[in-house]
Amino acid sequence: MSIIESNHTGETKQLLADEVFHHIGQRIVDGVLEPGDRIRDVVVAEELRVSRTPVREALQRLERLGLVTMYPSRYTEVTHVTPELVEQTLEFAGYQAGISARMGVPWLDPGERISASLLVEEMFDSLDDPQATLKTRGAVFSFLSARSRNQRHAAVVRESAVAVARNLRDWLVPEEDRARMRQVYVDLREAVLRGDGDDAESLVRTMHYV
Repeated sequence: MSIIESNHTGETKQLLADEVFHHIGQRIVDGVLEPGDRIRDVVVAEELRVSRTPVREALQRLERLGLVTMYPSRYTEVTHVTPELVEQTLEFAGYQAGISARMGVPWLDPGERISASLLVEEMFDSLDDPQATLKTRGAVFSFLSARSRNQRHAAVVRESAVAVARNLRDWLVPEEDRARMRQVYVDLREAVLRGDGDDAESLVRTMHYV
């Protein structure tokens, strides 16, 4: 990957910082950068052919999300995923996804309700695969948050997506709870089809045990 830095406008600089943020974040999500691995801004800057400034900005954003710890003038270290962190992330994701459902579902037009319901259906067979669970749930809530008509909420969802993806990468619905969860998914599909934001929010929070 090569990112060429441009100083023409502030918008271009922000775009560059975003690209570096997503590049490093995705490497953490994919496990290329594992817990305990050290990241040196000068090495990343050389690899991506950018200055160290957007790399530092990206690392600061990742630190705010809890994905790395920065040690000034030394290095940055990828954090570990603990059971407590998984529990906290599941709670956070549940509330944010619930907001997405509450605000997004009532705005869906008939065609969008069908599209959203089909995305929900893809969750039905994902319960025994953590990557499929993460992917299919993420697709539903990205769709709904993008239609919430609330730019601040959509921005929070986009920014935090990398942390949710990393922290819940190996999380699975307990085997003994999968039949109940599948019924929750069925009920969510029906709530989406009838445009019931309140019911959808409640079901989404149930999905995340909050």
